[in-house]
Amino acid sequence: MDFEELTAVMRELALEAGDKIMEIYGMDDFGVRSKSDESPVTVADEAADVIISAGLRAAFPDTPLVTEEQSASHAQSVRTFLIVDPLDGTKEFIKRRGDFTVNIAFVQDGEPVRGVVYAPAKDRLFYTDPSGSALEEQGPFTKGAPGQTRPIKVSTPDNTALLVVASKSHRDQATDDYIGKYAAADMKSAGSSLKFCLVATGEADIYPRLGRTMEWDTAAGHAVLKGAGGDVVRFDEHTPLTYGKPGFENPFFIAYTPGVALEKP
Repeated sequence: MDFEELTAVMRELALEAGDKIMEIYGMDDFGVRSKSDESPVTVADEAADVIISAGLRAAFPDTPLVTEEQSASHAQSVRTFLIVDPLDGTKEFIKRRGDFTVNIAFVQDGEPVRGVVYAPAKDRLFYTDPSGSALEEQGPFTKGAPGQTRPIKVSTPDNTALLVVASKSHRDQATDDYIGKYAAADMKSAGSSLKFCLVATGEADIYPRLGRTMEWDTAAGHAVLKGAGGDVVRFDEHTPLTYGKPGFENPFFIAYTPGVALEKP
């Protein structure tokens, strides 16, 4: 994989998809309906998917592509591939809360090594550079010409006063019970893969997820967090969260900055 080209293509496609999403966000009707798993989908999910999948297939025709909105792509058994969630946080989008993102990632040998997370309603754009280091670009975002960027790094945590982030739409008692094992100084909620990015920038120290997620939900944020010095492990074993699993479904996991004393379930 040519990582220079990959970085440019992923950034460009994320911005293009974000423009289309925001165009639809301004409409009265999102065309909301339920998929077979009862999760919501909108015309924005589908329009963004068309933009991203077409662009990735044109640029990298020999690299397998897995995308949430194209069920035929889910049957693949792969270890190295591109993976896309064109609109992560559809529930936040429908509720007009702004915590939704465009996620594009490249997985190599089961590990997400490059990714972009774009939150168009919040004007935040995070991605890995060609070397794999994580950046946040400052807006306004110009297609074809990256603006000023700043390297992002995870914080040095204080285990007596941790900063915790949890899901906005999927918080439950099991999550609260687990968070209760830590000495938390601050607790915030966020939607979509923004939670990974808050850990990557040092705005949070730990993000536990005790709920169902798919690989396209997490790969891009995982890559950005790893590029910032953080990590993601399985909740049960504290072993690495890997990709290309059968069905592309994740176990529960913990995203965190090194130095956090992880508690067992």
